[in-house]
Amino acid sequence: MLVWLNGCFGAGKTTIAKELVAADPQRWRLFDPEFVGFMLRAQYPDSEFTDFQDFPSWRRLVPFVADEIVSETGQDLVIVQTLLNQKYWSEIATRIGELGHSLHHVLIDASPETLRRRISEDEVLHRAAGWRLQHVPAYIDARNDWLADAAELVVDTTTISPLRAAAEIADAIRRWSEQDTLGDPS
Repeated sequence: MLVWLNGCFGAGKTTIAKELVAADPQRWRLFDPEFVGFMLRAQYPDSEFTDFQDFPSWRRLVPFVADEIVSETGQDLVIVQTLLNQKYWSEIATRIGELGHSLHHVLIDASPETLRRRISEDEVLHRAAGWRLQHVPAYIDARNDWLADAAELVVDTTTISPLRAAAEIADAIRRWSEQDTLGDPS
């Protein structure tokens, strides 16, 4: 099983993912497709793309890297990546399914004010704050246009802790595991 945590910068994806993995480290492994992007960016320094998600090879490689990690470790993956382009999401989700994995899409949401505050106060990624803040409107547009509808679960982290959000997702994972076992596609 692959669980993709999507959402805006500052929504809490990585923190929630770490909670999920810590709750059952034998089952879960964290996968950040951004590292695939870093590798590609290093190989193509002369590329016209400013966002590695625009590399078609990133969208082809992410499912294969995820598949390799699952094959090597035997663990399920919690994938953390903001993905706002519906076409890109469809490409990746289709390829993951073709590789035989069940993929569950979770949207980690928060109010725009909360997102802006969290991004501005983030001491770890403070250098990227401007870039991250510029993407809040694109996130809101994607959420309203397609993202919330494409997610199997939407968790609003505006007023709940990462631990509580992880518990909500863990409950959904139990349901999905039962459905996957029974072969129920719903």
